[in-house]
Formats: sequence, C-alpha cells, structure tokens
Amino acid sequence: MAGHHPTYEPKTGFERWLDLRLPIARFAYETAVAFPTPKNLNYWWTFGGILATMLVVQLATGIVLAMHYVPHVDHAFNSVERIMRDVNYGWLIRYMHANGASMFFVAVYIHIFRNLYYGSYKAPREILWIIGCLIYLAMMATAFLGYVLPWGQMSFHGAVVITNLLGALPVVGEAITTWLWGGFAVDNPTLNRFFSLHYLLPFVIAGLVALHIWALHVPGNNNPTGVNVKSAADTVPFHPYYTVKDGFAIVLFFIMFAGFVFYGPNLLGHPDNYIPANPLVTPAHIVPEWYFLPFYAILRAVPDKLGGVLLMFGAIGVLFILPWLDTSKVRSMRYRPTARWYFLLFFIACLVLGWCGAKLPDDPVIPNLTTFILGDSDLNSYVWLSRVATAYYFAYFLIVLPVLGLTETPLPVPESISAPVLSHPAAAPAGAAAAPEMRG
Repeated sequence: MAGHHPTYEPKTGFERWLDLRLPIARFAYETAVAFPTPKNLNYWWTFGGILATMLVVQLATGIVLAMHYVPHVDHAFNSVERIMRDVNYGWLIRYMHANGASMFFVAVYIHIFRNLYYGSYKAPREILWIIGCLIYLAMMATAFLGYVLPWGQMSFHGAVVITNLLGALPVVGEAITTWLWGGFAVDNPTLNRFFSLHYLLPFVIAGLVALHIWALHVPGNNNPTGVNVKSAADTVPFHPYYTVKDGFAIVLFFIMFAGFVFYGPNLLGHPDNYIPANPLVTPAHIVPEWYFLPFYAILRAVPDKLGGVLLMFGAIGVLFILPWLDTSKVRSMRYRPTARWYFLLFFIACLVLGWCGAKLPDDPVIPNLTTFILGDSDLNSYVWLSRVATAYYFAYFLIVLPVLGLTETPLPVPESISAPVLSHPAAAPAGAAAAPEMRG
C-alpha cells in the first residue's frame, strides 16, 4: 500500500533475537499499530472489528457449551435445559451464544451492504470480496447446524425440511442427504454429524478471517470516496486513531447485545423450540431463524422444488461474481446518484423478502383487498410478493449493475482522499475527472 514503510524497531536484546528468527512482533506492529489507513473512514468501517470481536465471543461460549452438551436425541434437549439451570452461569453463556449468532449476522449484513454501497468489491479487492463471501457461506452453514442442536420442534423439523431440499440436487443430492442423515431419516446419527460440523466450522471461519485480513492488507482499505491512497498525507496509523474508533463502536454494539441477552434473550427465537422434538407432530408453520428468511422466501417463490433450491443457492452464488458484473469505473455510490436509487430499491427488496419469509405463503398481504379489485386473489399473497422481490434481487446484479455502469454519468470524483475532507463531495470542481485508479 502506498506510503507504507516498516517502522518497527526492536528495543531489547530478546526482541532483536526473536525478530531475526520469528518476526511476529514486527508483523503485529505493522498490521495492527502502524498500518497506514485512509483518514476518512466513517463508522460503517467499524463493523469489521465488531465481527472479529463477535467471532471470539462465539468461539469462547461455544467451547464452554460443548463441554456440557450431549449430542444424543434422547438427551440433547434436556442437556440444554441442564446448562440453563445447573451449570454456573450456563444461562448467560447459552444466551450469549444464541443471541451472539444473531448479532453476528446483524453486523455481517451491515458490513455487506456497506461494501455494496462503496464498491469495496471492485479491483484490486476481488479476492478480498470472494473470501468474505466464503466466510458468509460458512457462517450460514454453522448457524443452521447450531440451530438444530437444541433438538426442539423447530430444530428437528427445520433439519428435515432443509436436508430434504438438498436431496433435490441432481446427481449428488441423494448422496449428500444420506451422508448428513447417517441413515434413512433425521435421527441420532444426524445430530452427531451436525454437532461435529458445528464445532469444526467456526475454526474454518477463523482461518478464512485471517486470510481476509491478509488480503485486506495487500491493497489496503477502501474508503468512502473510493479514491486510491496517493500519499502518506491521505493516511493515518491504525493505532490510536482507528483502535479507539473501533473500540467505541464495539462498546456501543455490546450494549445492544447485552440488551438482548439480559432483557429479551428469546425475542429473536421461536417459542416452538422450547418443545422437545417430536417427529409425529409437525409445527403449523416451520420458519428458519430471521437471518435466513430472505433466502427462505426465494426458495418458496418458485413452485418447482429443484428450481427453488437452485435459485436460493444462486442468490448467494451471484455475490461471488459481483466484481465482474458491475461495469462502472467509479467505486463509491457517493458519486453515482442514479445507482443510489437502484441500491435503495435493492435494500427494500431484501427487507421485503425477509418479511415474506416469516409469513405463510398463501396469506393475503392486504387482508381486505378483494378479488374484484385485483382480478385474481392469488396475486394478493406473500408468495407473489416474494416473486416480485426475488426478480428485482437478481435483476439488480445481472441487469442493473452491468447496464448502469455503461449508461450512468457519475458526479466528478476528487483527485485524492485529502481533497474533499472539508467540503461535500458534490462541491468538487465541475471539470474534475475520475482518478485514473478508478477507471481501471
């Protein structure tokens, strides 16, 4: 990264000895202390630090819970209750872990939308973005596996529904389903496999996070202007400027986290999961956790089982090729007024999908809207609303971004990060052109 020069100097004989053999102190200093960071990062950039902190929370609480959890269909539900009642501070550890998963997804969704808005997925950060998508995919798998472990009604029947969906995949679907089940139905071998994978995947996520940070430190941080760092004047050391800023944001985030843990620990869960799993009694409405609801709505929007599964996985897969779909030469949407409106519609479409995923597909969106007004009562249902939102979700990536990048006329882009610090970006000189780094 421009302006980055090693500044670590060993001060003691031991530090000099260690630095010649294992320069771990030099690496830590240049990565977390002296690393030159764009000086205009706002609080949207603090969610990376928040996510790293939440990962530590999830690992620590998960390891303690695993010491007391019994992965057996006859004992799993009771072992969770025993953790809550008999283990010292077990209720706190369990609630921190359960709500920590939700907080993890809150932070990661904000992190993703920030990247989309400021174009942080564009060259030279494609690998950084792809590793981030892999982390998100691993998070979803880990969260689903963890949701099954309490072995309540929603856990069991959710596992049945999702594993059966995998069976719709051609060629490999049946083999994957049988391997996950460990037999011919969701039973004790399934629970053992899910527990093993749920314990393993967080460490895979931790490894991917290390790669993600490494990939970040090669080109350096993007910034709200999207302009590349030109000189040392555009940057400040990561410490103390951003350690303090990130620390303040983490404290605020943990206040919200504590609010859920102590005052609404079951607010984001489903009451049916406090009923022991019963294969003979199916809940009236099987719903996943809130962070899966948009993808659940996409799945139900397609009447064909295989088509729904492919579209659901495609909603995640399209993120991997996003850097090559967006044809605009300007990164930040600060300077793309038309793109901002399409992005707002995309954000609304994601919220609508989440809302639809929590509802019964055939329920009317507007109960009092008559068949006479619409001409067809089926149009007044959440499944049709899901189809509209799903269509825009894919259109945003596959049509809007490729076409808009070629047709939109962006606002003038500042020549350096330092230029717009004291003025609004729109106040840049009318004749200013986009920086060369933004056009390649």
